[in-house]
Amino acid sequence: MLLYKTPKAHQELAPGSRSLNLRERSLLLLAEGTPYAQLAQMYHGQGEALVAQLLQAGYLAARHAEMAPASLAPAPVPAPPAPAMTLAGTRMYLFDMVERLFANRQQAMASQLRQALREARDVQALRSVCDTLLQAVAEHAGAERATQLSQQLIHLVPDWSLEPHE
Repeated sequence: MLLYKTPKAHQELAPGSRSLNLRERSLLLLAEGTPYAQLAQMYHGQGEALVAQLLQAGYLAARHAEMAPASLAPAPVPAPPAPAMTLAGTRMYLFDMVERLFANRQQAMASQLRQALREARDVQALRSVCDTLLQAVAEHAGAERATQLSQQLIHLVPDWSLEPHE
């Protein structure tokens, strides 16, 4: 089952409209022909409940891949443009993660990561911020928590390996 934004979701994501929390908005950003299972895995098991709420509230519409109209199905795109949409969704997800993990206790780290995310305009820059974020998580919450978060990021961007890079 693939999830798509409804007109109500597009209205919510427009500037000036804020009736949903950051987690709900980040899920909406990622829903553009995204498999249900991928979104449901987010937020440590809370993703499924959030997706269900967004479906029930009319922000998301579900379609089976074989039943999706051609106009609503994601069009095949060349490799370079695809990361741009994923990049924006990933940045939103990372902003939310920074807020949840560092804003209250590690304000300097949160500020540094927020600024780095604002400046990250390509996959390599975002990867660098992600590495810094995961290192900070390992320092403050332990290596196991950092590993869990890296696994979430792999689900968020399946083609983007979080293995050490050169």
